[in-house]
This record gives sequence, structure tokens and C-alpha cells, in this order.
Amino acid sequence: MTATDIEPKVEDLKIEDKEDVEDVEVEEGDEEKKKKKKKKSKKKKKITAIDNSYPDGKFPEGQWLEYPLEVNSYRTTDEEKRYLDRQDESKWQDFRKAAEIHRRVRHKAQSSIKPGMTMTEIADLIENSVRSYANGSNLLDAGIGFPTGLSLNHVAAHYTPNAGDKLVLNYEDVMKVDIGVHVNGRIVDSAFTFTFDDKYDQLLNAVKDATNTGVAEAGIDVRLNDIGEAIQETMESYELELNGKSYPIKCIRNLNGHNIFPYSIHGDKSVPIVPNGDMTKMEEGETFAIETFGSTGKGYVDSVGECSHYSLNADMDVSGLTDSAQKLRNVIKDNFNTLPWCRRYLDRLGQDKYLLALNQLVRAGIVNDYPPLVDIKGSYTAQFEHTILLHPHKKEVVSRGDDY
Repeated sequence: MTATDIEPKVEDLKIEDKEDVEDVEVEEGDEEKKKKKKKKSKKKKKITAIDNSYPDGKFPEGQWLEYPLEVNSYRTTDEEKRYLDRQDESKWQDFRKAAEIHRRVRHKAQSSIKPGMTMTEIADLIENSVRSYANGSNLLDAGIGFPTGLSLNHVAAHYTPNAGDKLVLNYEDVMKVDIGVHVNGRIVDSAFTFTFDDKYDQLLNAVKDATNTGVAEAGIDVRLNDIGEAIQETMESYELELNGKSYPIKCIRNLNGHNIFPYSIHGDKSVPIVPNGDMTKMEEGETFAIETFGSTGKGYVDSVGECSHYSLNADMDVSGLTDSAQKLRNVIKDNFNTLPWCRRYLDRLGQDKYLLALNQLVRAGIVNDYPPLVDIKGSYTAQFEHTILLHPHKKEVVSRGDDY
């Protein structure tokens, strides 16, 4: 999920896997039985909890990388650093479990999404898969880390369908798929861009390369400004040719990566994708989402359109609220606490006629709203993102997979 410099405004899924099974038909002739005939049919296979695949509680590690900067060279073999790392083993396993769920869910999405599907169908496919793999006893135990972003074309981030949304995915669309998974509040935030038409490949290559540059440059004692400088240099070395016209690919300069706190997708540090003068350093033990956005437009986004993403300011004064707003605030706190959520999640909990109460909570600053972030119409935007863990001895790209 995206950090932005814009100020915020005042059924379980059953997955069908094709498996060949034999249904036998027997026809009897006058003198002997004819040969048995085999025919294929589909057998439904339900997603089961990820824990069933890893009964020992040890989940796959991500990609390990050594830290940049000479000052960190000792960390790889330092026994004290390795000892410190082992003290947080349960935390690392939570992240790895969330990452393995993320990889499986996005594989399902990548193989299942087709032109003509509605955004709601795609969101349900992804989110119900997360719920089934996580199998949390409640929403705060394990499950969805934030609403699934499905932003199209010039919309860069923070779009997910509300109830009644009929928007359909077309063959020519460029869709950013931003998925969050958490286990005990440890959030894995990772995104990719999905297209059917290969004419957008250079846009996707630019952003993927820029994100991998950010991942490579990140590390303990690295200044945030320096990461942004390296990302911009990589991203803006690309251009995209569409319909005989060449478009320079620009970093969307007011969108950033960010550090991640338990149950809070945006911490107190932003990772720029252009140099911004921030000399703050990354520190040992921190978790970061390294994400980059490229655009064929102006490279700057504004908040436009109907809002779907929200989060709770849990410690805000709630005095003076109407009864309906107080009740809604309690529902939000009990089910999501500080995790981001969307209107569909309130619908799923059986809430209705809540918009007036929700608007009161937003106006009071008790709930933050995050409208869609858009570049100019007619432009195309892309996003790639990984979650990295700054262990004492090495960094772990915990969300890395075979796809990106």
C-alpha cells in the first residue's frame, strides 16, 4: 500500500483445479461387455490453511542479500549479530508465513484473471484466497493486511471497488495489483503490474528494474535520499513507444515507499523514488516496503474520485460523536484496529446505512480516508513493490518470488 505526500481528506472461495478423474461407463453387448470408456471431469479443490503445508511452523525464507556500504561488511559473519537475529525468530516466521501466502495468492490471481472480469470479482478472488490460506481465528490474528489495490491505467493507487461497482477489466488495461497479507500484525506489502498486451512491457520493465534497484541500495545506515536518487536514475533511463510515439517514463515523485510497523502499514519513514534531501538513515531491525511507480504522464498524482480506502486513528478523542458514529467506530476498532480497510469489509460484517456515520468519523479525524491517486487521463502508470527485513546480519527480501 502506497505512501503519498498528498494530505488525506477531512463466502469462502472455492478454487477449482482441474484434475483428471475416471468416470467409467459400461455398456453390455449381446455376447460381451464393450470396453470401458474414460472421460474427464472437474474436481473441486478448496484452498486449505497454509499451516497444513508447513506443520513445523518453518516457512520459506526470502531472498538474502548482503548490505551495501563498507561499514556493514562485518555483519555477515559476526556471531553476535546472528545471535541477535535468532532472538526474533518468531517475528521472522510471521513475515515469512505472510509472504508465502502472498506468493500463492498472486500466483492464483495471475493465472485466473481474464478480460471481462469485474473489479469486484478480481478483488473477491484475491481476498477470499488470502482468508482461506491465513485461516485466522479473527481478522486481527491473520489475514488481509489492507484492501486489495486494483488501480487501472492513469490511476496509480488506492482504488478498490465499493459495493455496486461495475468496472470491468479490459484487454488494453494496465492494472496495478497491490496485495497486503498480515500474520499477527506483521504485514507483507507487495505489488505487481498486470497486463495482457505486451506493448506496455517497457513500462513494466522500467518500474520493476527501479524497484529492484531500490531493494539493492537499501540497507542499514543507508540514507533515504540516496535510495531515491538511484531509483530515479534507473526508472528514467527507459522510454515507452506507443502508437508510433515515444513517452519518457517518469517517476511519480509524490509517491513513496515506507517503513512498516506492527498493525500499521505506514510507519514514520518514507522511501522516496526521487532525491528529496532526506538524509534519514535506515536502521537495524526495521521493515520497509520498497515500491516504485512509473508514469507516461506528468509523474505526479492527485486525489480524485470516490474513496474506498480508510484507516482508524485509534487514540483520537471520540467525545461528541453521534450514537451511530460511535457504534461504527467500535466496529472498526474491534475488527481492524489500525489495519486499513474498505467499505466492502464493512458490508461483509453486516453493516449498512453507515455512510453518514463514516463521513462524521472522517471529518472528526478519527478515520483517515485515502481517495484514488491519479495522473492525467490517457497516461499509463505501473507499480512494483517488495517488503524487505533489515536483519542484524543481512537483509531479506521476504516477498521475493519466481514471478518478480
